[in-house]
Amino acid sequence: MAKDAIKFKAIVKQAFSTDEYEVELENGMVIKAHISGRMRVNHIRILPGDSVDVEISPYNLNLGRIIYRHK
Repeated sequence: MAKDAIKFKAIVKQAFSTDEYEVELENGMVIKAHISGRMRVNHIRILPGDSVDVEISPYNLNLGRIIYRHK
């Protein structure tokens, strides 16, 4: 997925659990996203309102992976 992934900046709108989030992309689209494994291992907390980078696979545009939380 990393080679063909589409990267977007997004804002976290809602947290469903420690792993699932609803994010609004910079183009206005709202999708579900989960955190990457490296963020999970390092215990990075994500709260609603945080600015994040999201990777989306071109095969499923409704699901994404949060790869970075901006400070």
